[in-house]
Amino acid sequence: MIFEPAHRILPPVDYVSMIRSLYADRRSMLLGAFGSAIAAAVAALQAQSPLLGIFSVLFILVSLVRNADMLAFEKVKLADTDVRKAVHWEMRATIGAAAIAATYGTWCMVSFWMVRTPFAELTAASVSVSVLIGVSQRNFAVDRLMTIQVLLIGVPLAIGLLLVGDIYYALLTILLGPFFASLRQIAGNARQILLRAVHGRLAASALAGQLDTALATLEHGLLMLDYNGKIEVANARALDAFELPDSEGWVGHPATALFDVAVAKGSMPRAAHDQLLALIGARSSGKVLLSVRAGKYYEVSVSSRRSKTVLLLEDISERVIAEERISYMARYDALTGLPNRGYFAEQVEAALRERRETGEPGKAALWIVDIDDFKHINDTMGHLAGDQVLAALGRRLRDAFGPGTICARLGGDEFIAFRLDGASPESLVGAAEAVIGSMREPVAIPGRKFVVDISIGVVISDDLEDTLESLMVKADLAIYAAKADGKAKVVQFHDRMDTEYHMRQQLKADLKDAIFKGGLTLAYQAVIDPRQNRIVGCEALARWTHSVYGAISPATFIPIAEETGLITDLTRAVLMMATRDCQAWPGQTTVAVNVSARDFRAGDVEAMVIAALEASGLPPQRLEIEVTETAVIEEREAAYAALSSLCKRGVGVALDDFGTGYSSLSYLQALPLTKLKIDRSFVIDIENDPQALRLVANVAQLGKDLNLKITVEGVETEGQLNLLVAETRIDQIQGFVYGPPLSLEAMTRLLTAHHGSQVAPKLAIARR
Repeated sequence: MIFEPAHRILPPVDYVSMIRSLYADRRSMLLGAFGSAIAAAVAALQAQSPLLGIFSVLFILVSLVRNADMLAFEKVKLADTDVRKAVHWEMRATIGAAAIAATYGTWCMVSFWMVRTPFAELTAASVSVSVLIGVSQRNFAVDRLMTIQVLLIGVPLAIGLLLVGDIYYALLTILLGPFFASLRQIAGNARQILLRAVHGRLAASALAGQLDTALATLEHGLLMLDYNGKIEVANARALDAFELPDSEGWVGHPATALFDVAVAKGSMPRAAHDQLLALIGARSSGKVLLSVRAGKYYEVSVSSRRSKTVLLLEDISERVIAEERISYMARYDALTGLPNRGYFAEQVEAALRERRETGEPGKAALWIVDIDDFKHINDTMGHLAGDQVLAALGRRLRDAFGPGTICARLGGDEFIAFRLDGASPESLVGAAEAVIGSMREPVAIPGRKFVVDISIGVVISDDLEDTLESLMVKADLAIYAAKADGKAKVVQFHDRMDTEYHMRQQLKADLKDAIFKGGLTLAYQAVIDPRQNRIVGCEALARWTHSVYGAISPATFIPIAEETGLITDLTRAVLMMATRDCQAWPGQTTVAVNVSARDFRAGDVEAMVIAALEASGLPPQRLEIEVTETAVIEEREAAYAALSSLCKRGVGVALDDFGTGYSSLSYLQALPLTKLKIDRSFVIDIENDPQALRLVANVAQLGKDLNLKITVEGVETEGQLNLLVAETRIDQIQGFVYGPPLSLEAMTRLLTAHHGSQVAPKLAIARR
């Protein structure tokens, strides 16, 4: 026999309600159980059977346990849909019902089989059968529980009748079968009727709820019109779209009346009114954009079928606003509110195209504005301060250039402005000066104020064939010149810049060939121990002789290498040549190679150095890496990791040009340095200024306290040399007092002679 669990065939609410019904009538259960106990006790007295008396006690005990279980259920908070907990209580109810049913069944079996008095048999049978009828009526919905009780009462009763041994009693068992089956069938029919009623009620309720809530919960407004254009259905959202109250009040009225009222109230444009009526009158389909007020938009979809016309009003305000916002974000810079590069290009190209088509004369002016040392602002004061500087510059650009000028942010710390009118070149340059003047007013951030300098490159052209790209190239050249000339100024483009630009572009291409095809050479400047008059090392300096332009200054080609990303390849080439040359030199002469910030950022400095040492066979102790404070600040983590590893291998690390950067003592402590190189600017006035000499002496003493070797650069006179040796604790001298940088051949001859004779080299070098 297979039972379908009630919790699977009944909806949760009805199943939980049925389980509650099992525990609902606790008093009736107690009365029935106590009545059965009295009946068993009376039968026991009549038959003088202690065994029947035991059943009287059992009825009481089981009923008390079931009563306790029912009391426990009353304290439980059973939610209407908590099926899992209801299943637990169904199982407990089944156990209790099975216990009482087993007691009834066993009572019947004992009464017929063992006691065998008519009164005892009649009492047990009649009470148990009446209980069976009650079970089928009360528990019909829970098939398993009801069937268990029927079996536990009916089977022992049938066994008892059979054990009497009387044919007539046995015949009664035949009648019990159909009786018990009919009870279960009746219960099953009642259960099916219940289920159909429940399911039908749920389906009808769901459908009614769906229909009832469809209009109320529909996100869109809905108007349904009959063939004559009268409103049959209208929900509140539809009337909200037209800013009209009382949706039910319009049912039965013509849609034209509703539209007329909306137009009169100003909540519906006349154009939308005419479009909607045209679609409805033609019984056609289409969409109309309804702009109720600023920031509120509806899309009205009209569709007609047979005799009905439906208007669906969708609130698309968020979508329209989002599209407008996306359009704004695609054209404007979020930080400054200025047009971005793309939108600026659209506007300028349109203005230049119109000028070409009309042929009207006029000066086209393009300014590129760049914040000086903006990275330093970000690094020292934080990106929030940097953003405030950018926003302030954006506001001041518009105010200083005035109306008629298109201002935009190119990206990063670069801004651009364009103007096309009949203004004189002087006034156009003056506008740029006004922008620089506006930035002299301090920028305020929480806790401080500071002044920001900017550089501006401007190109002014009356050439109708000029494009935005050509103007930007020229303005870029102008601002590059402004930066090179000390910053914080306006530079106007002139034709010589164009020549220099093309030369620079040629140098970029040729420098790459020179690096990879061995076109670079090295010069070496000696590093001298002045107290022992001994050459202790050399600094490797890259040199480039161009086939057309001749000798190119490092001040020209080193920035080109950094700009084009060739600096790491240049450093790698210098390392290879310097270590190879140094390996051939006598004694323990060292060689120093400069490493830039971009080398730490773009390349593996440690790997480059190790590769050069392995290729040349030079001991690590004879190589020195020179870094500037700028390189350390910009790439602090990468520099620290690489230099620490190299220092452990024995490679020397020198902090170059100390005093020209931030001169932060924290770097002297944090970095794995072996040498401090004092910049030439410290020694220029030491012959005439005692304070300058004391400053050099103090810096040297600081380095010595940190166990660093001290080298002074740029020593050019005998007087400077003598003062440094006598008044400071410097270790080494580098400068023209000992001679200029020498070629590899000259330096090799000098070192060979020097180590062979150990003669003081100072005068010998100076005479060369």
